Amino acid sequence: MKVDRILETSLYAGDLAAAEAFYTLVLGMEVYGRVEGRHVFFRCGASMFLVFNPSTTEQEKDSPHGCRGRGHAAWAVAEGDLDAWARHLDQHGVHVREHVWPQGGRSLYFSDPAGNSLEITTSSIWGISS
Repeated sequence: MKVDRILETSLYAGDLAAAEAFYTLVLGMEVYGRVEGRHVFFRCGASMFLVFNPSTTEQEKDSPHGCRGRGHAAWAVAEGDLDAWARHLDQHGVHVREHVWPQGGRSLYFSDPAGNSLEITTSSIWGISS
């Protein structure tokens, strides 16, 4: 047996309103659901992207989502779209650091309002064809 794919990824942010604004306005994600002060969930293609407020979830008995600290998430885009994404992020005032990988491919690194490390890249950096 083996797992097939990542179904969901979660990060943590104390200011869910700022997180929701960033992920909808800057990255174009669609809100799937929210509980005020606890979480905001986004649809991301065939996967889910979850943002939890750690101050709430760490107080919940038996919550599997009670951690703190910076996390990392990366989204795959078509190679030809990377430059457009760099311009788009710049237009939204998002500081981008570009990395060129020795094995080929590029990544755009930036942060969300909570300081999480985010990346837009192509799946080719891992030798995965789209």
